[in-house]
Amino acid sequence: MYAILDIETTGGKYNEEGITEIAIHKFDGHGVVDTFISLVNPEKEIQPFVVKLTGINNKMLRTAPKFHEVAKRIVEITQDTVLVAHNAQFDYRILRTEFRRLGYNFERKTLCTVDLSKMLLPDAESYSLGKLVRSLGIAVSDRHRANGDALATIKLFKLLLARDSEKKIIKEVIRKEKHGELSEKQLDIVQNMPNETGVLYMHNKDGDIIYLNRSTDIKKRVNQLFTKSGDKARKLVKETKKVTFERTGSELIALLKEHQELLKNRPKYNQIPRKRMFSHTLCMNQNGNGYLDFKVVPYKDCKYRLGRFNGEFSAKNHLFKMTKEFSLCAKVNGISEAKKNCSDYEDGKCNGACIKKEDCLAYNQRAKAAIDKYSLQNKNTLLIDKGREIGEHSAILIKNGSLAGIGYYDLNHQINNIHILESLLTPMNGTENANFIIESFLRKKRILKKIPINI
Repeated sequence: MYAILDIETTGGKYNEEGITEIAIHKFDGHGVVDTFISLVNPEKEIQPFVVKLTGINNKMLRTAPKFHEVAKRIVEITQDTVLVAHNAQFDYRILRTEFRRLGYNFERKTLCTVDLSKMLLPDAESYSLGKLVRSLGIAVSDRHRANGDALATIKLFKLLLARDSEKKIIKEVIRKEKHGELSEKQLDIVQNMPNETGVLYMHNKDGDIIYLNRSTDIKKRVNQLFTKSGDKARKLVKETKKVTFERTGSELIALLKEHQELLKNRPKYNQIPRKRMFSHTLCMNQNGNGYLDFKVVPYKDCKYRLGRFNGEFSAKNHLFKMTKEFSLCAKVNGISEAKKNCSDYEDGKCNGACIKKEDCLAYNQRAKAAIDKYSLQNKNTLLIDKGREIGEHSAILIKNGSLAGIGYYDLNHQINNIHILESLLTPMNGTENANFIIESFLRKKRILKKIPINI
């Protein structure tokens, strides 16, 4: 017997979501024998993007039953069944969380139609519920509502059962170990993790670090590691006896600490970073007409480098973005192969360097502004970002274009004096890879500010 279900939630922080709607259909392998559908008052606000997606708003739920009022019915309809859902790990986690809040340990075996579809429909272009059922010609109504998605899952599950000529669903997928379920000890470990940015460390019985990972949500990441499938993941979970963490506040500091500590500790279950994590750069030259230009070349082939990139494609993408941002010329930078002027000139986005119309000095000032924004070369600067708690900031010191130290401060005078600053920071080895991590992060994400410093 199966209980095919779908849950809609409020959204929000991991393990803090509330249920807004639930649909459960008891299915005997041939047809539905019982049904439970209900809106649920989550007793918290729904995230705006969820309202837009589902159409369920706070006003609709004011008179809806609260979870404790429907909990008994959920227990009854799912008794002695296998829970079936599209991304079952999510629905099962939400249900178990709600029941734990009531002091009840809700346990069921689970079956995920995403996993089944990957096994029985290996050629599907997408395994999202909407795209998958459309590709199979299955009609869906009320998409992103609990009952609409549950009914679509029933139709998909029927098709999968029919295609399962080797009965893999029965033999292999319903495993003895409950999918997505944590032991009491693991639940305690997850509960003690923060929903914060930092680095987590998994230890064996001897205290050795066997795996480490940075994350912007440590609790969510630990839970994912504990419920991940695969032989290697199961071995890691079995060997893990304790999990510790270090909050960093700053995502960039978490990246740098992860890199440094992977090299120092070389944990058993981690992949160690390559000796060189980058391969290309933007090479700066002055062309025959006096304009500064940038070309994508292998890193070793350039003397005047603007950044490090992990491939030619990412370097070209950044060159294109930089050219647009600073109104540089696509032809000068080798993006356009036009014989005369580039197309941006006709659109008014290029000032005419391609046809020697723009003054070199004015053009080169913008090119240097691009260098100043995106390159750390020869710079002495302080990168300021979020700290670990209110009133604190993180600081990353760059000396002569290389990482020199990381740390935290809470008073401005601490960063105005280089000697005080350096005493607060933990020295870091400014390797080429560490500098690549900083540059690539700054190209993609924002920090609070950069402060030039005198050394």
